[in-house]
Amino acid sequence: MLKLIIKNLKEVEEPFRKEFEEICQEKVTFFQNLFKKYDKDLTLEVIVNKSSKTYSVSASLDLKSKKVLIAEEDKDPLKAVRKLFNEFKKAVKRQYELERKDYEYKRKNRR
Repeated sequence: MLKLIIKNLKEVEEPFRKEFEEICQEKVTFFQNLFKKYDKDLTLEVIVNKSSKTYSVSASLDLKSKKVLIAEEDKDPLKAVRKLFNEFKKAVKRQYELERKDYEYKRKNRR
């Protein structure tokens, strides 16, 4: 089970807010499919901060072995969140594969 939490969404300007949420929801469905058989409840946390004209968007996911955390900055919040999720997807997949390989190795060499 994967849960999405978006913090400080009010800092995203009104015209971009709905699309920002839609992008996050699309990614949640991707991660739900990836972690279908994962035995830990996960929380995808997206945090938005705006300082002057720059948006800082970060995403974190606490897996069994470690917490994956990535941040991006851009003047356009939609560009920032898209770039963030491209990198985040790669990092999460890499960590998930490492966990899977480790699990299979331990299972194979249990004797």
